[in-house]
Amino acid sequence: MQAKPVERPTGPLAVDVHSASRQDPFYAARNLSTPVWVFDIDHGRIVYANPPACIMWQADTEAELSARDMSKGMSTTVAKRLKQYQADFEQNDVTFHEMWTLYPNGEPLSTSVAFRGFRLPDGRMAMQCEIIERKDDAPENLRSAEALLHTDVMIALFKLEGRALYMNPAARNTFDMTTCALHKLFADQTDFHVMMFDLDGAGEHRAVSQVTTEQGKRWFDMSAKLCNDAATGEPAVLLTAIDVSELKTARDKARYLADRDQLTGCYNRAFLQRHIDGLTQSSDMRYRLVYFDVDKFKQVNDTHGHKAGDDVLKELSHRAQKVVDDEDIVVRLGGDEFVILLRHSDNEQAEMEKLDRVFGQLSGSIKSGGSHILTSVSVGATIFNPAESDFTTALREADIALYHSKREGRNRYTLYSEEMGRAAREKTEREAEIRHGLKCNQFDLHFQPRLDLRSGKVVSMEGLARWDHPERGIVEPKDFIPICEETGLIDILGQQVLEIGFSQVLDWQQQHKDVHLSLNISPRQFADDRLMEFLRKFAEVPDFPTDRIELEITENVLIGELDVIAEKLRTISDWGYKIAIDDFGTGYSNLAYISRFPLSCLKIDQSFIQQLPGSGPIVSLIIALGRQLGATIVAEGVETAEQYDWLMQNECDQVQGYLISKPGPLKDVLNEEPILLPSAG
Repeated sequence: MQAKPVERPTGPLAVDVHSASRQDPFYAARNLSTPVWVFDIDHGRIVYANPPACIMWQADTEAELSARDMSKGMSTTVAKRLKQYQADFEQNDVTFHEMWTLYPNGEPLSTSVAFRGFRLPDGRMAMQCEIIERKDDAPENLRSAEALLHTDVMIALFKLEGRALYMNPAARNTFDMTTCALHKLFADQTDFHVMMFDLDGAGEHRAVSQVTTEQGKRWFDMSAKLCNDAATGEPAVLLTAIDVSELKTARDKARYLADRDQLTGCYNRAFLQRHIDGLTQSSDMRYRLVYFDVDKFKQVNDTHGHKAGDDVLKELSHRAQKVVDDEDIVVRLGGDEFVILLRHSDNEQAEMEKLDRVFGQLSGSIKSGGSHILTSVSVGATIFNPAESDFTTALREADIALYHSKREGRNRYTLYSEEMGRAAREKTEREAEIRHGLKCNQFDLHFQPRLDLRSGKVVSMEGLARWDHPERGIVEPKDFIPICEETGLIDILGQQVLEIGFSQVLDWQQQHKDVHLSLNISPRQFADDRLMEFLRKFAEVPDFPTDRIELEITENVLIGELDVIAEKLRTISDWGYKIAIDDFGTGYSNLAYISRFPLSCLKIDQSFIQQLPGSGPIVSLIIALGRQLGATIVAEGVETAEQYDWLMQNECDQVQGYLISKPGPLKDVLNEEPILLPSAG
């Protein structure tokens, strides 16, 4: 917009000027032909204005102009800029020249203005404004000046030695121009030296750096370019900066969460893999890989609750991180499994002492709520050299050593050895063979008769799993049952045993043979809902003889939620199946609850039978208990005539063992006559 010409005022304005007191602090400016006014920054009002200024602001009188509230509609950026001026006027006698767009009565007027400090009669610092040049500029120039004023991007020009030459309002609001030097901006002087190196070489630099501001240390995306000062032509540095502190904080937090386990705060598996990938691949770099988990952690959750389990994991993580050195890392792999990667030295004694400290720190009481949970860990450790082996192999070795600690009684640490490795490889090979055998139906049942002592007849058979290996022949349970239990293959094996056994009972029924069959149910199998579905399916088959099938469980199965277990056993009993407790007397025998279960049979563990007659009182007690429960009493592992005779005299119901018959294929057992011994009495 074209600026209005400056005219000598007439009318009221002329009277005001001529009658002005020479004591007026603004007196000298009233006779100037260029617009001059004084702006009260604190109150946002013009307090003095000469006639040309009144004309420019489109006001009839100075009083009318002074009554206007200039703070209305003023942008935050302009308000901050004015406060910057005020601070500069207080500290130094300075003058600023800038291109401003003024808005008399809402109409834009772009012009060059000189700003100086003006002390008001009450002592406050105001700003004297003087139009230096009034002209319409090209639109792009006007808009660029306005953008420079209002942008949040900090733009500053520095002399090459570091003194600030210019700062736009955003930069002035962040940095103190009077004391700011280029190198003082950087919280880390390394960032400053890198910038100067880049400027010296390529003439430009771009990086995210931490910068010292009047609000403290912040992160900025900074761009620097070599240029010349337009006023002097001397070399200068143009710096553009954007505050990215919130973005960097968010990214750092996201990166932290990506690298950390959210429950314990230690590193997670993903970070461990990246850390391993980035290790220096040198032959002299070795580490001690420590792998540990919580002993009987499931029992902690079952007894104290999952919050207590979380408290145990958090405390163990805290203890581990506290005891290791700064260069070591603690990782939660998942569940209750942790890995510690320790730098390893050639001082073996020092290394063992360090391992002792780590292990000693982990075990002990942990407080959760009002409870103190006695916690122990099992540990496996191995040496890991990234230049010689991959991490997966090292973790496998540590896991093998950990398993050895578990097998030896828990609450200990074990160092991996090649002998352990060979045993583990053999076990892995055996597991693969078992899987193949299950897939190819190589497993079958051998049968061992149960003899009724009153009638002298075989009244039942126990079906025992055997592996008919194509090369090794018949493999005994001790060589495959433990592996099946550890690997979960016991579920598949147990299902096949039930299918074979149920089919055999159906054959006996069709042949009109009154023979019962007992089959073992593992704790895992009993807890699996598929067992109930299998039993229900056969129970719904018309005329299927469920009453001839006895399911043998151990006392350990009865540990847990007794109401749930009792209900499951009652359902099985209602379907017609019989329920026996195998190896009775060696496990969890809570006599206060055992009467709640629908038990049809108690099988006395063979360890008691083999000690007869010394164990006679215990065996007699079990026989009496069976009488009270209405359950059949079976003695397992009967191998001598003396044992047989004692059991007959003490009115045991049935016996089973090598004295009667060894387990064997059905055709062999059926053709073998059982040994019948009369009572010694």
